[in-house]
Amino acid sequence: MPDPPRFVSAACGLLLLALACAGSFLPRAAQAQVYQTRSGYAEFTSDLPLHSFRGTSEHLVGRVDLSDGTVDFYLDLATLDTGIGKRDKDLRRTLDTDEYPFAEFFGQIVSDYDPTSRELQPVRVRGDFTIHGVTREITVEGSIQRTPTSLKVLAGWTLNLEDYDIEPPSLVIVKVDPEQDIFIDAVLEPLDDSNGD
Repeated sequence: MPDPPRFVSAACGLLLLALACAGSFLPRAAQAQVYQTRSGYAEFTSDLPLHSFRGTSEHLVGRVDLSDGTVDFYLDLATLDTGIGKRDKDLRRTLDTDEYPFAEFFGQIVSDYDPTSRELQPVRVRGDFTIHGVTREITVEGSIQRTPTSLKVLAGWTLNLEDYDIEPPSLVIVKVDPEQDIFIDAVLEPLDDSNGD
């Protein structure tokens, strides 16, 4: 039987080795700081007197890095669907999607948040929103929630088409309200660094 000092030293060495190995086997989500999605949900609501309609897309692409609070989302505007083919064509013409195919927001979380928390946390994000070739700084209110396997992001804001040199379209003789309510809802998965994404 080994003497006590050598036995204690060996036991401590084994314990340290076990802890190091246990850390390398934690689920990837538990270690993740960067999350991404290619199938988030985006929606706008457009109002007319006595009528409103929505455009939706499930092709929102996004990335959130909790280590530095950066947020980057973009949407192919041609994927927006209002439920009526002619209205979709009019929307693409209004947004000049042939020339300006994407809307993008790139910014940073500017409110306090705990990147290790599993609680739903309100956040405020400030950054640049670009659509129709025009970029403006905006502040967006939203929330994030980290789960064992993903990051849930919700956000909404009001966009004024005229701020981005977009002429609000007319339906018959009634002009669409230039203010559009924007909403996004996305579940982001941990970024797998091993595949080079």
